[in-house]
Amino acid sequence: MPDSIQTWLRKAAEQLSNVSETPDLDSEILLCFCLNKDRTFLRAWPEKSINTEQSNLFQTLISKRFNGMPIAYLTGEREFWSRSFKVSPNVLIPRPDTELLIELGLFFLSGKQNFKVIDLGTGSGILAITLAAERPSSNFIAVDNSSCALNIAQENADQHGAKNIQFSISNWFDEIFDDDFDLVISNPPYIASHDPHLTQGDLRYEPRSALVSHENGLKDIRLIAEQSTRHLKRNGRLLIEHGYNQKNEVQTIFKALNYLKVCTYNDLSGLPRVTSGTWNPQ
Repeated sequence: MPDSIQTWLRKAAEQLSNVSETPDLDSEILLCFCLNKDRTFLRAWPEKSINTEQSNLFQTLISKRFNGMPIAYLTGEREFWSRSFKVSPNVLIPRPDTELLIELGLFFLSGKQNFKVIDLGTGSGILAITLAAERPSSNFIAVDNSSCALNIAQENADQHGAKNIQFSISNWFDEIFDDDFDLVISNPPYIASHDPHLTQGDLRYEPRSALVSHENGLKDIRLIAEQSTRHLKRNGRLLIEHGYNQKNEVQTIFKALNYLKVCTYNDLSGLPRVTSGTWNPQ
């Protein structure tokens, strides 16, 4: 008699117990993907068996997960701000801490209808698409230097009906000539090349170009902050995500470029994660 859903989940969780912090959850997510069902189905039908094609796929995915492949790359999607986004090894995996950029962006975009926003290093498009969906009367430009990433971002925009976004290939502002943005927002590379976390967990599989920056992780942050001074309108806002231990350095960069109201906000874990500055040239 074929093994039941309950048995498959138990065996998979046991296999992943030494390599994952969430072996039960990982097993459920991957089995749901194989069955094209939600987790409620697993609980409602624990004794139901699965067919050979489904079990073969499940075993293949569990094996890849055992070897460290991120769940998001195995299923090809990850939730962000209550929306599902397509992901691949060409883009970073969306993380809950990055939702802080959305919270702050929406706050700074309140009180006015027609804002102009640019998302630098858009990757899968989560920032531009989420903000565009929440502020449909505003205009957005989503920039990345990877055509593969932009293709995924465009697919995600189509999926979520975000039609108020223009996608452009550019290394930061190199191919962007507009100088009237209300908001520049970015989750750039900010990990130092020698950081040991790069050899651990999901980071091993994510695109190095989207993770690592020179100058102890600060080069791209410095470039974006400097270039933004030529593209923000008066009283425009710059929002940049950075490492939990980079608060002082990022604030120093902002202040040296004469940004005003420089402030750093904490993520869900209470760690410094996003720094904001207002551009108001004298």
